Amino acid sequence: MSESRRFLHLWLATLVALLGLQLASCADVQSGAEQAPPGIPPSAPVTHQTVPPPPSFVPGPRLPGNLPMVGGPQIALLLPLTGRQSASAIAVRDGFVTAYYSRPASDRPGLRIYDTAQMSIAAALNQATGDGAGLIVGPLTREEVAAAAAYTGPRPPLLTLNAVTGTPAAGNVLYQFALSPEEEARQVARRVVADGNRAGVALVPGSDWGRRVLAAFTQELNAAGGQLLDSASYDAGSTDYAAAISQVLRISESESRNKRLESVLGTRLTFQPRRRGDVAFIFAPGQAQQERLLRPQLKFYFAGDVPTYATADAFEPNVNANQDLDGLIFPDAPWMLGGAIVDSVRDATNAAWPTGGPKRNMLFAFGFDAARLATALRSMPAQSGNATSLSVDGLTGHLTIAADGHVLRDLMWAQIRNGEPRLVN
Repeated sequence: MSESRRFLHLWLATLVALLGLQLASCADVQSGAEQAPPGIPPSAPVTHQTVPPPPSFVPGPRLPGNLPMVGGPQIALLLPLTGRQSASAIAVRDGFVTAYYSRPASDRPGLRIYDTAQMSIAAALNQATGDGAGLIVGPLTREEVAAAAAYTGPRPPLLTLNAVTGTPAAGNVLYQFALSPEEEARQVARRVVADGNRAGVALVPGSDWGRRVLAAFTQELNAAGGQLLDSASYDAGSTDYAAAISQVLRISESESRNKRLESVLGTRLTFQPRRRGDVAFIFAPGQAQQERLLRPQLKFYFAGDVPTYATADAFEPNVNANQDLDGLIFPDAPWMLGGAIVDSVRDATNAAWPTGGPKRNMLFAFGFDAARLATALRSMPAQSGNATSLSVDGLTGHLTIAADGHVLRDLMWAQIRNGEPRLVN
């Protein structure tokens, strides 16, 4: 075991022990055994807690120069740690605290965690500001983020853990970090054109998610010089997508032509349906279960050789179940596909958690990267206000910040071969 990994194992074991001792009286960090580090029993409700300091391991984000630490003496983390969203919030919290303690003690500000299920967003922002936060991270849900963006009171810069449309209240710095399927769809559109596949079709679930992803893909495809020839939606609750596939590939037109010819000739012809010949790609985003049904049906309808692209939701590790996905191209996070930082974090958490750690929980990775972004943002010169030069290698991707404050995730690319993802350039 390398020295860095040995140290990481020691550090995480210390973290688990400290969490158990420090947080035993805090209901805002209680969780089930599968989500939380061991040693955190349930307790009486409180609205926030202060996290204590142990040692360091993962290389920090790349910053534009040797910048001084600015802002208030602590970071505030706003999450709905009780109630309906608690499981998601706890996974984010665990990732955040893991990255927080990976920093050298001299680089760590104080950290307070506020339970937004126990107080309004306005009250949480007001209290965190009054408690001395120099940066607020959160809240988590779209509704909470909308309320935070509309907050007009004084507050420090805010890094939300979801994204909404619109602009923040005047004078308030707002950064928005989200695991956005729309942004993934935009990356797919750029990749499709870069691969030389300029004209194609789309098959998407008939849901709000499917419509949003398709709209983002189409807009970016057009901007990149590509063309969407046709699109169709399918019922994600069904197992038969033949109607949608036949529509976009024009299989039914081929069958109709054959029937008309048989009628004219008065005889039955030997016939094999054909798909349209102008399709250079298929965009087929969806959940893994849907993709495992859709890909074989595309092959059945003579489109198995057409480059088919999806978003990260299409992939879940399962070599046997993913045999049917062979050929599928998709972008995904390092947390799912591997990398140096990923290996270090995963080895240590697997050893420290009795249930094997967070495995591939993307919300854990999301929380981890939120902490690394918070470190980078707090390190900007106070007079700068320009975060576009920040660069963070994280578990969810290579992170940069656009001029409008949205965090961009540059993902890795993979193709399924023999049931397993293989990295592609």
